[in-house]
Amino acid sequence: MTPTVDITADTRAAGEAVAARIAALIRTTPDAVIGVATGSSPLPVYTALAGYVDAGLDVTRVTWCALDEYLGLPTHHPQSYRAELERALVAPLHLDPASLRVPDGAADDPDKAAADYEAFLAERGVDLQILGIGRNGHIGFNEPGTSFTSTTHRARLTESTRKANARFFSGLDEVPHECLTQGLATIMRARRIELIAGGEQKADAVARALHGPITEQCPASILQRHPDVHVTLDAGAASLLVEHSARR
Repeated sequence: MTPTVDITADTRAAGEAVAARIAALIRTTPDAVIGVATGSSPLPVYTALAGYVDAGLDVTRVTWCALDEYLGLPTHHPQSYRAELERALVAPLHLDPASLRVPDGAADDPDKAAADYEAFLAERGVDLQILGIGRNGHIGFNEPGTSFTSTTHRARLTESTRKANARFFSGLDEVPHECLTQGLATIMRARRIELIAGGEQKADAVARALHGPITEQCPASILQRHPDVHVTLDAGAASLLVEHSARR
């Protein structure tokens, strides 16, 4: 199915639009399982959700599941994705930290940690998954070339992704080389998907994901096969959609 696309005035408006739909889901499904992403793209969503919580939205029964985690960082390392989500999601929404589930990137056996997380997600089911998108079309840490049949797994980060994330560390040498990530097949099991992106630097990836060929070289293109995807963009991120659509 063709994803639904909304173009908003700016990233704040995009975050508010996505948060409104998430709040509506929580009202009808108080024990929802919601997949959460890190990075700058979903931050406006979490900010807007905090407003709903402050206004009385009950999120005490919601389970929040992270897309991915760096491999090899201590659990409470300030740049771990658990720590990032505790700052961006748990604290503003006044959540019980136990309601946040994250792959165990500090595990002695990363492959078992990946299998355990996959089993948990498969058992619970994800009602709604929030996604950002990388400049090379990755979702989660599923880099170009990742199999569409992949489940939660250990993955090696490309140098472009490591360089993009180096700004959060003291330097490129500090950025981990590996991670645990939900696979593309895992993401596609979510009942609903909300992808949010902002800025012209994401425009090419967004256009290829929505209007390009469905190929493992653009992992996000698999979303064209999902029955319920909502894409919310600012004008910059949407700037190449008409051009790419015309080429089809």
